[in-house]
Amino acid sequence: MKFATLRDGTPDGALVLVARDARSALPVPRIATTLIDAMARWDEVYPALAAHYQALNEGRAEGVIPFDAQQCMAPLPRAPQWLDASAFLNHGRLMEEAFKTAPIPNFDTVPVMYQGASDDFLGPYQDVPLRSEQEGIDFEGEFGVVVGPVAMGATPEEALRAVRLVVQLNDWSLRALGPHEMKTGFGFLQAKPSTAFAPIAVTPDELGDAWRDGRVQMHLHVQWNGTRFGQPHGGEMNFSFGQLIAHAAHSRRLTAGCIIGSGTVSNVARAAGSACIAERRVIEKIDQGEIRTGFMHFGDTVRMQACYEDGREGPFGVVQQRVVQAP
Repeated sequence: MKFATLRDGTPDGALVLVARDARSALPVPRIATTLIDAMARWDEVYPALAAHYQALNEGRAEGVIPFDAQQCMAPLPRAPQWLDASAFLNHGRLMEEAFKTAPIPNFDTVPVMYQGASDDFLGPYQDVPLRSEQEGIDFEGEFGVVVGPVAMGATPEEALRAVRLVVQLNDWSLRALGPHEMKTGFGFLQAKPSTAFAPIAVTPDELGDAWRDGRVQMHLHVQWNGTRFGQPHGGEMNFSFGQLIAHAAHSRRLTAGCIIGSGTVSNVARAAGSACIAERRVIEKIDQGEIRTGFMHFGDTVRMQACYEDGREGPFGVVQQRVVQAP
């Protein structure tokens, strides 16, 4: 199934099912008014949602409306938790090589993860208001999953079975603020503005073979101001989503609707490009001896879209945002 949330003036928006071709949508208020409601009652509402989704795709559903991604909020405009990892180890290794920093202990065997803000996610076409260009404005293209309940101490296999939805996201960063916050040992706060999401969340079966080994086997195409920036592949994750979820649930249970992020999609091959500016900058430092690329300016735009390995557009839709100065 494919889900989206339309703006209706409420914090959690209005849930709709989205047709497989993303041209039409079906409100389902008698089943679940919001996606967080559906997540909390997943086993109860799943059969009815699946039946309506089938009717939508077969042209039998009543109350169908045109689907307009620009009217979408994030699929989950707010969530119980937002936990973001760094599951593509190439990204971290590049940072260590460029800046000669000490390796993170057990980096290859224990996922790195932080807890971000989950109360104010951005929709796919919302402007991104930020205070200063001097804070190092950067985008980060990622994949993520939304889970059902996960027991404390769940194994990676058990954790993977808890995945309900797969999402595509842009985890904004303020790079100038990050180093100080990391040195405190308390993790990111000011360095992480609100995260943005592509309009459509999908059940793993919608991805077919592109959901394999607990990873999204798709390219994430990124453009900055209309110019190609990178198209790294999600299959190069060193930790699967099952491993990431199990790590998050090591000492606490996770409730339905928690979101786990992959971290910046990053590939070893230079030809893949990058999904964030910071990575391009460290590659420039390593390969050319100096950093040549600056961070974003007000008025800049970024576009992200996942595509299947055969080039077809992915099911998540597009994140396309402009950075603006906060009032």
